[in-house]
Amino acid sequence: MKKYIGTKLIQAEPALSTKESGIHPIGSQGYKVIYPDGYASWSPKEEFEKAYRETSGMSFGLAIEAMKKGFKVCRAGWNGKGMFLFLVPGSQFKVSRAPLLGIYPEGTEINYCPHIDMKTADEKVVPWLASQTDMLADDWQIVE
Repeated sequence: MKKYIGTKLIQAEPALSTKESGIHPIGSQGYKVIYPDGYASWSPKEEFEKAYRETSGMSFGLAIEAMKKGFKVCRAGWNGKGMFLFLVPGSQFKVSRAPLLGIYPEGTEINYCPHIDMKTADEKVVPWLASQTDMLADDWQIVE
């Protein structure tokens, strides 16, 4: 049997179980979970808390997964207002202007690789690289 790991953005709130199961009696602590497609279920507290984290305290790995799903992310401790990261998907285009015209002949097809950009506090967009501190931080959050 293969092993799987996944990430998904869900809504949840603490809730006691309302149905008897072979493992969890009525009234067991857990969470009511609502999935993106609207499906609702109940999850035992211990298992839920091992699998999910609030989006206001994510690891860098979860922040990357969130960007892959189209969300913007930032660190809670960043000083600049309105700063966030986003994933720029890969694309292909033909060279038609500087600075690439100084490197490739006009019309050359370029494969533009996916990367992460930052929207800065002064409304600019720049390529972004993570520091060791960023990669090990657990204060990443989704920007609404």
